[in-house]
Amino acid sequence: MKPESNLTPQDLPAINAVIEAAVMGWQLPERVKRLSLPSYRYDVADLQHLQMQVLRDDASCIVAVAAWEAADPRDTPAQQTGLLLHGLYVHPDFQRQGLGKKLLQAAQQAALAGGYAGLLVKAQADAENFFAACGLVKLPVEDAARDYAHRYWFENDV
Repeated sequence: MKPESNLTPQDLPAINAVIEAAVMGWQLPERVKRLSLPSYRYDVADLQHLQMQVLRDDASCIVAVAAWEAADPRDTPAQQTGLLLHGLYVHPDFQRQGLGKKLLQAAQQAALAGGYAGLLVKAQADAENFFAACGLVKLPVEDAARDYAHRYWFENDV
């Protein structure tokens, strides 16, 4: 499977189905998942403002999605330039097959190609081990009122 980025509004229902399946697998109360799910779904405006890539299975069905955009320098170490991994979702039936890692590498490559210092991730708590295992470094909370507790950083070697 190769990451695909030529996405259209017709892909959004499949993208959002992957997101819904992934979110519903998180270790959170069911009510929290149901109430928060709409904020995770992508729409046509997101296709215009985010860089997005998907992976498809052998039947050409979307099974994983990642999206990123420029990060706010106030969120990155030493206010460096960076991309923010907006979302990384793999359908539960396809997890633990390297798809998340493949899309994370695509985001890291996009950061490098774009001349960014690195890639910032604001991880869902269940995903912290994944990002740590992929070599991202957990950032300390310096301002409890502003800093998300599960931030990770991948530094480009430029």
